[in-house]
Amino acid sequence: MRKLVYYVAVSIDGYISGPAGEYDFYPAGDEKQTTAYMAWTNARFPETVPTAMRAAHGLADTANPRFDTVLMGRGSYRPGLDAGITSPYAHLRQYVVSSTIAPDIDPAVTVVRENPLALVRDLKREEGQDIWLCGGGLLAGTLLPEIDELIVKSYPVVAGSGTSVFDGDFDPTVFEVADRTSFAGGVLITHFVRR
Repeated sequence: MRKLVYYVAVSIDGYISGPAGEYDFYPAGDEKQTTAYMAWTNARFPETVPTAMRAAHGLADTANPRFDTVLMGRGSYRPGLDAGITSPYAHLRQYVVSSTIAPDIDPAVTVVRENPLALVRDLKREEGQDIWLCGGGLLAGTLLPEIDELIVKSYPVVAGSGTSVFDGDFDPTVFEVADRTSFAGGVLITHFVRR
């Protein structure tokens, strides 16, 4: 069965973006450290690089080793949309959960207005690769019962406020560490699996 994997960047205090949707505050270290970190993540998760940036990262012809589907909330979809990009991950099947995004925004994007849990359960029953939950926090909180794995990129920065990595009802859910990799710039990537 396919898995739902929440692959996300997080500040020390648990925010995935700032109060206005900012996500450019994550420090990755100096140029050498950033290059090493990006090479590591691009080798393992090339499908998480937006289509418009794949050529610049040397990934234009790279196959998708892990994911064939991406699921986004409105806040995760909005930065691309604000830049005029309606299909940010054209190399994946794209779903956006939103009650305000137009359903015909792009033929390559399926807008889901309600019941994302049912959508995920249906997607999991299909043949294919895993499903990448791109964000955001409210959607992750709603989908917590279906999240099988977390891949958390922790950055050495305190945001102070913004969008929480999970925003939902109190629902303690235990995961265990499957792997952890640290980088010289202070970034720590932890792979969690549901216990």
